[in-house]
Amino acid sequence: MSVAMSPEVFAEGDIVGVLTTEPLDRVLDYRAPEGGCAVGAFVIVPLGPRRVLGVVWGPGQGDFDRTKLRQVAAVLDAAPMLPGMHDFLTRVADYTLTPLPAMLRLATRAPGLGAPPATRRVYRRGDAVPDRMTDARARVLAVLDEFGGLSFTLGELAAQAGVGTGVIKGLVAQGAVSEQEAPRDLPFPPLDPDLLGKALTPDQAVAADALRAGVRGQAYGATLLKGVTGSGKTEVYLEAVAETLRIGRQALVLLPEIALTGEFLTRVEERFGARAAEWHSGVTQTERRRVWKMVGEGGAQLVVGARSALFLPFRDLGLIVVDEEHDTSYKQEDGVLYNARDMAVLRAHVEAAQVVLASATPSLETWVNAEAGKYARLNLGARFGPAVMPQMDAIDMRTEDLPSGTWISPTLRAAVAQRMDKGEQALLFLNRRGYAPVTICRACGHQIGCETCDARMVEHRFLKRLMCHQCGATKPMPETCPSCGVTGRLAAVGPGVERLAEEAAAAFPQARLAVLSSDLFGSARALKEAIAEIATGGADIIIGTQLVAKGHNFPLLTLVGVIDADLGLQGSDLRAAERTFALMRQVAGRAGRAEAPGTALLQTFQPEHPVIRAILAGDEDAFWRAEAAERKAAGVPPFGRMAGIVLSSPDVQAVFDLGAAMARKDGPLRRIGAQVWGPAPAPIARIRGRHRVRLLVKADKAAPLQAALAEWAAQFRLPANLRLSIDIDPQSFY
Repeated sequence: MSVAMSPEVFAEGDIVGVLTTEPLDRVLDYRAPEGGCAVGAFVIVPLGPRRVLGVVWGPGQGDFDRTKLRQVAAVLDAAPMLPGMHDFLTRVADYTLTPLPAMLRLATRAPGLGAPPATRRVYRRGDAVPDRMTDARARVLAVLDEFGGLSFTLGELAAQAGVGTGVIKGLVAQGAVSEQEAPRDLPFPPLDPDLLGKALTPDQAVAADALRAGVRGQAYGATLLKGVTGSGKTEVYLEAVAETLRIGRQALVLLPEIALTGEFLTRVEERFGARAAEWHSGVTQTERRRVWKMVGEGGAQLVVGARSALFLPFRDLGLIVVDEEHDTSYKQEDGVLYNARDMAVLRAHVEAAQVVLASATPSLETWVNAEAGKYARLNLGARFGPAVMPQMDAIDMRTEDLPSGTWISPTLRAAVAQRMDKGEQALLFLNRRGYAPVTICRACGHQIGCETCDARMVEHRFLKRLMCHQCGATKPMPETCPSCGVTGRLAAVGPGVERLAEEAAAAFPQARLAVLSSDLFGSARALKEAIAEIATGGADIIIGTQLVAKGHNFPLLTLVGVIDADLGLQGSDLRAAERTFALMRQVAGRAGRAEAPGTALLQTFQPEHPVIRAILAGDEDAFWRAEAAERKAAGVPPFGRMAGIVLSSPDVQAVFDLGAAMARKDGPLRRIGAQVWGPAPAPIARIRGRHRVRLLVKADKAAPLQAALAEWAAQFRLPANLRLSIDIDPQSFY
C-alpha cells in the first residue's frame, strides 16, 4: 500500500530532477529552493519565460553547468506524490508508450493547484439581536440555531430557511448573522461503514463475505463479480467498500457513464450517511480541485468517478471497483490511450489493494482470466427480491409486414400497446444517434458528407442541423443539394432515435415519449434529471441509444424492443460478436427489474445467426467458450497481442510514404516474431482534414511488444505536421 515513507529530502541548493507537465523528453534539473524539498513534492518551476507545474521526481542528473541551474520557484501546499503513484505512472507510461509528462498531466487535472488556498464566504450565528424580528428573519436564525453553529453558504442558508438572500444580508448588516471567509477545500463528510445496509440474499452474503475478507487481507487480489442484471451486485460491492472504510483505507468506484452517478451517489448516501466525492467531466472546476486535494490528504474516503479518477493521488487506496467492466467507454481513445479496466488492475497491484470487476456480461479478457484462475470469481445467478430475468424472443423481420419508411414491426407495436394498457413502460432501443444516418439527394444521388472528414453527416432534426459524429462539425440542414443545386429533393435514409421517436409518436399519439441520447442533453445534470423522472414513471415509451443499457433501473419498465439487433454484427472488428452479445443482454436486462415480469423482443433479419441464437438461449458461458476458442485459434487478444498504429497528416502522400517505410523497416518487430499488416487507409480515412493510414501489429502473448515498438518507431523522423499514435490493445479500428 502507498503509505507515507521517509522520502528523500534535498537541502537548499541540491540538484533535483523535476518532471513537468510540458511535452519534453526528459526530467529537468533544478536547484532545491530555500527550505529544501522532498521527492514527490509538487512544485512550480521556471521554464523559459513561464512558470509551470511539476513534481520532484528524484535526484538531478547533474550533467548541466550547476551555475546556470535555475531554482525551484515554489513548493505547493499539496500532499506529495507517494511512491505508489510514482510507480503507477511510470508503469502505465511504459505499457502504453506514453511520455511521462503526458502521464503527469493526466494525474494533475485540477485547476489552481499552484494557487493559494481558496476561500468562500460562509454564514453562521452572530452575537447581536436584530432590531426588528420578522417571520423570514426568525426562520433564518432558527436554522442556524438548529444546526448548532455549523456554517452555511449563502445559497444553502437561503434554501434551508426558505427565504431570499436579501433577508440574510440584512441580518449580517445588524450583526445577527456573521459573514466570514472559510477554506473552500474542506474534507468530505465522514462516511459511516456501520450503518445498516440492505438485507442480503444468501448468495449476496456469501459474495460480500468473500470480498470483505479480501479487503481485510490488505494485499493485491482481483475478483470478477458476475451477476445477472438486477442481481444486486452494487449492494455486494458496497459491503466491500464498507470494510475498506472500517480499516481506514480509501475506495474508488468507477462507473462507465456520468448519468449513472446521480442514482449511485444516492445509494451511497443511504448506505453510509453522507455523499461520496465525485469526479468526472460534469463536476465544477472548483470541486475538482477540492477532490484532488482531499484525496491526497485523506479527506475523501470514497470517490465515485469516470475512468480518469484512476489517476487521483490517493493516500491509501484499498479497493477499486470497476462497475460494468465490459463497457467500451473505459477505453480512452485520444491523448493517453489506456484501458481503465486494465489499469485499475495494475493500480490495485501497485497499491496492495483489491480490485472488483463487476458485470453481467464480462469482457472476454476478464472471463478468460477468471477461467485461468488469475482472478477469483463470484456469481450471482438470480435477480434480487421477486424480480425474474426477462423472457427473450426474436421477431423475424423477414415475415413481418412492415410499410416502407417504418421500423417498428406490427408484433413489437402490439407488445408496446399491451404494456401501455397496463400502465407499464416500454423501451425502444436503437444504437444510432440523430434522425437519420444518411441524407441523399434524390435528383443526383449525392450523399451529404463532412467537409473535413470522410464521413457522412447525420441529420439531427431536433436541432435542425447536420452533424459529423467524427469531428463534431455542424451546419444547418440545407434545402438545396450542395452538388446539383436542386431544391426539395433531399431525403433522410435510415433511422436514428429521433426518427424512431417520430414514428412512435404517430403510432401512439397518447403516449408520453422520452428520448435518451447523449447529444440531446446540454449537461450531465440535465441527463441525470431526465433519467430520474423516467424512473418515477414520467414517460410511457423510452427511446434510447446504448446510454440506456448502462445500469439504469426503471422499475416500471417491462418491455424492451431492440429495433435492429443485427446492427453490430457487420464489419471486421474482432470484438463485434462480443459487443453485440453484451449490448443485447444488457439492454434486455432493463426489463422486469421489479415485481412485474419483463420481455425483450429482438427485431432481426438473421434469427439463425450464432450470436442472436446465443443471446436468446442465455447460455453465456457457452458463448464465451466458443468466442474464446475462435480468438485462441486466430492468436488474437486475449490470447495474443496487438497494437494499432495510426499515421495522420494533411498531406496524404506523406502518410502513405511513412507507412510504407515503416512496413519495410520492420526488423525490430520481426526479431520478436511479430507481424505487420498495412499500411492501408483507415476505415474513416480523413478526420478534421487529416488523412489517416493504419498499420496493425500482431505478436505472441509473451512477446516483449512495447520495447520492439519503441525501437521500430524510433527509426523514423516525423515531419512537422505528421502524427504517429500507438495504441496497445486497440478496442476500435476506425
